[in-house]
Amino acid sequence: MLKTPTFLAIAAFIVAGAIVNGAVTQRWATFEVHADKTSELHAFELRYQDWQAEVVPTDMPTNERSTATSRHYFSPSTGRSAVVTLISGIPGSVSAHTPDVCYPGSGYKTLRGPKKETVELAAGTNAEMYVADFEKKTATKHDRVRVRWTWAADGKWIAPDHPRWQFAAQLMRAPVLYKVYVVTTLADDGEERPEDDATTKAFVAAALSQYGAAVAR
Repeated sequence: MLKTPTFLAIAAFIVAGAIVNGAVTQRWATFEVHADKTSELHAFELRYQDWQAEVVPTDMPTNERSTATSRHYFSPSTGRSAVVTLISGIPGSVSAHTPDVCYPGSGYKTLRGPKKETVELAAGTNAEMYVADFEKKTATKHDRVRVRWTWAADGKWIAPDHPRWQFAAQLMRAPVLYKVYVVTTLADDGEERPEDDATTKAFVAAALSQYGAAVAR
């Protein structure tokens, strides 16, 4: 039988865990969710050179009280393309389900695990993100993709080591969290870590610059 101090310590631990979880998922209070701003962001289209946008169904997993919108961008002049997905919602939902978990769960092989990458944006600012490479082979298709993802609450894109806990700490001042994925295709040349070409790098920087400015407004 547990002694009283041990029992109280265990009970306190359970209660603390429940409180933290409730805060992360906003179970204990109602927050302003910036519905108008969020709607504008999901309707937002990037403008970059001759890249054209088309809304496509998103296969990014989302939790309760979060929304995802994906667009396929294609450049007729360069032949380059990318899929950009914006997810918005409460921090507890948006900070979870990262590609390093979801892609292998969907049958992809991890070619290169998540590494942090810093990209220089407009006006001398930087964006921090994770980047990882995945591959999926079927009888009729061979996909090799590079996935970047990053989060922002105020327009500055960051890639924290423990996003769920870090964003929970800023919940009261930033009840809505935004996450952006940029997925580009890798050449089927057997290389495990080909470097991005200048066109792809420039598009990624433009995407994060424009979305960052939109979030910060």
